[in-house]
This record gives sequence, C-alpha cells and structure tokens, in this order.
Amino acid sequence: MITREEIANVLDHPVYDGDGNKIGDAKHVFFDDMTGRPEWVSVKTGMFGSNESFIPIRDAAVVQDHLEVPYRKEQVKDAPNVDVDAGGHLSESEEHRLYDYYGINWDSVLSEAERTDDGRFAAGPGPAGTASAAGAAGAAGTAGTADTAGTAGGMTGRQEGADRTGMRGDDAMTRSEEQMHVGVERRESGRARLRKYVVTEEVQQTVPVSHEEVRVEREPITDANRGDALAGPEISEAEHEVTLHEERPVVETETVPVERVRMVTEEHVEDEVVRGRVRKERIEAETERFDDDAARFDDESARLDDERRPGRE
Repeated sequence: MITREEIANVLDHPVYDGDGNKIGDAKHVFFDDMTGRPEWVSVKTGMFGSNESFIPIRDAAVVQDHLEVPYRKEQVKDAPNVDVDAGGHLSESEEHRLYDYYGINWDSVLSEAERTDDGRFAAGPGPAGTASAAGAAGAAGTAGTADTAGTAGGMTGRQEGADRTGMRGDDAMTRSEEQMHVGVERRESGRARLRKYVVTEEVQQTVPVSHEEVRVEREPITDANRGDALAGPEISEAEHEVTLHEERPVVETETVPVERVRMVTEEHVEDEVVRGRVRKERIEAETERFDDDAARFDDESARLDDERRPGRE
C-alpha cells in the first residue's frame, strides 16, 4: 500500500500492471474516511481516456515515476463502473462490489479498517473519498494532523493553505471543468483484392464462303467450231471430269492483351458526431438570515454561475 507522502508521485503519473503494460494515468486517489489511508486509485483507460477504472492499492508500489499494481490490464479495464460524480465518494456497497471483483476478502478489509494507524479502534470502514492532483501535496504534508470526519473530496485536514470548503485566503474558489478532446485513429476496415479467372463464352461471326457447281452449256456447230467437233471419232463413248471446289470456315484463336486493370484507393472525408460526458463544477453561495426577536432562521440561496443562465443543472 502506498503512503500519503507518495500521493504526489502517483497522481497524473502512469500506472502499469505486473507485466509492464501501461494501464493508464492515475486520476484520483481515494482514502478511507475513517482511517485516512489510501484505498483506491482511479485510472483513465479506453480510447482517449474515456473510462475511469478503479484499482485497489493495498498491494501497489511506487516504482520510480510510476505506480505498479498486481492486476492485469484487461482485468482493470473490465472492472465494474462506479459513479462518484456526486460527492466524490465510494459507498460501502460500491467498495464491496469492487473488492469482490478483484478477489479481495471483504472480511479482511473490515478487520484492517477497525484499527487506525496509531492502534486505536475505529467504528468501521467509511466511504472512500478522493484526492485530486491539486491537493495531493497538501495531503501528504498534513497526514499526521488529519482527522476522520470525511470531508468533500476525501481529504482530511488542510490542503496547501485551503480549508475544507476549498476556500483560500483571498476568499475565492477555483472552479474547474473537464474538456473533451477528440482525436482519430487509423485502423483496418476491410480488404479488397483483384482476382483473375477464365470463362468460356459462345461467340458468333458471319464469314462468306464459296463453292463451285456444274452448269452444262450447249452450243451449236458453226464454222468457227466445226474443226474441233470433227476431230474425234464419228461414233464413240467418252467421259470428261471436272474437279469442283468449295470454301469452309477455319477457326483459330489468338491471345492478345486488351487492357490493364489495377486498384487504387480513394479517401472520402465525412463528418461524424462524437458524444461524451464531461464534468463541470458549479459554485453557489448560501446566505443564512435570522430574526433576533422571533429567533427564526430564514435560508435564502443565491446561485452564482459563470455561465449566466436560469435554473440549475
């Protein structure tokens, strides 16, 4: 377990698991309001630190500039979600649920919480409050004088000159708020490929072809052809043969390149709405008036807000 003096070396510093994997950055340290001991550290996890996970620091150790915890990164990221926006405290049921998740015996937690640091017995474990980075140094310096009343933010005693309400010597409060920063990450969304395969198609083409046919011609005997007609025997048998020709289609194939095909990627930009939740502090002033004669109190609340708008969030 870390000491109160080591809180300043924990807040806003990296948190690693036992395998050396970075889990996130420490956001808050939570104390037991009865014993004043550090019990939990909240770590920003997820994309852009959108989630806040809780880790018990009973067995944690500060190593150089970071905190090491005996829990794996995946286990921490899957820890139960706890809402501490209201009051900055963990309820007993929330602590019980977290201890069960991390396999820590609740009875052992109760037995340890029944005794304070100086040996005195306490009534039992109280809810855990949180310390921010601004109050860490003050908390470490005043651990010996801290009471167990359970103040807002989980810090006891005074913090760097600030009282329990957070008011400094100049009677001014600091109002803080969270800002959402959105970035983008590049990841694989799919794959495309070119695949070449062979198909067989029926094609048709008209080709003109020719062939020879026999036609018998007869011509009368004239003075011009009489000599040829009387050249042979007077009466005889004879044959005359003629070879006929025709054309037929001949098909052959030839492979020729017809086109080049490639794939190119085009980047299209579109607007996507990102929604998140941020916390803001609000400051209000309460005025208490009373009537001396009737001894009556009349409370009147005057709400102050940097953003001048009606109503209250």
